[in-house]
Amino acid sequence: MQSDKKYRTMFLSDVHLGTPDSQAAMLVDFLREHHADTIYLVGDIIDCWRMKRKGFYWPQSHNDVVQKLLRQARKGTRIIYIPGNHDEILRQYQGVHFGDIEVCERAVHETADGKRLLIVHGDEFDMVVMNHRWLAHLGDIAYGLAMWTNKWHNRVRTILRLPYWSFSRWAKSKVKHAVNFISDFEAVLADEARKEGADGVVCGHIHHAANEMRAGIRYINTGDWVESCTAVVEHMDGQLEIIDWSIKIAQRNCEPDQRVREPDQCIREPEMPLTNPIGTRDKAA
Repeated sequence: MQSDKKYRTMFLSDVHLGTPDSQAAMLVDFLREHHADTIYLVGDIIDCWRMKRKGFYWPQSHNDVVQKLLRQARKGTRIIYIPGNHDEILRQYQGVHFGDIEVCERAVHETADGKRLLIVHGDEFDMVVMNHRWLAHLGDIAYGLAMWTNKWHNRVRTILRLPYWSFSRWAKSKVKHAVNFISDFEAVLADEARKEGADGVVCGHIHHAANEMRAGIRYINTGDWVESCTAVVEHMDGQLEIIDWSIKIAQRNCEPDQRVREPDQCIREPEMPLTNPIGTRDKAA
């Protein structure tokens, strides 16, 4: 039996509605079970770039995402939309309310425990997007090819009754240049939060979920709903958590005494020893 979960705040980004790559159906499933007092849409929710280049694409699952969000707004949830580079057309409407959704260029959110978080999409700190727009579009085409590979890879997995697995996320973690770019991006965003006098930053853009400290600044990336299906939530006490929905879905297919190491791998939990030798905990850490 599923139970709804209520949070103080929820952060979502990089859904890329309007493209075949969007895992919109999984996001609908997530929104069905998760609710919040405030929802920040941290950019690239709608992929205007791809729709302009490839033509209009809007299946029912994409419409369902919008309807789910609007329904939560009508029930009292505050929704703040911070456009990214793929939906930058909305930046000209900052301060405008579309129904129950407010558009802002950036925002500062205060957590329940008093921490101030700068909320930005992050593309304005991506030097490729800032200085070489044509290269950013070329990269978007290459990314589309990676997503095409990802789609067919997961269709085979579906036939084999295996859960969703992100080929592109795995590849990104293995490529040195991608790892270095992510590290540089995190450092720049943390520095921007410091300049704003904030305790942390919440962003999206690079499709790499994270929740870590960077030189005294909390760096949080919401991830995406194309490769990894992740969101960040703030609990009522101010604690921030990344929810990997692909892992949560896969967990349902495991036995009660198993957990998920990867979306396609259930492992049995080891039995806890009756005693811990001195130093074992430190060595594991």
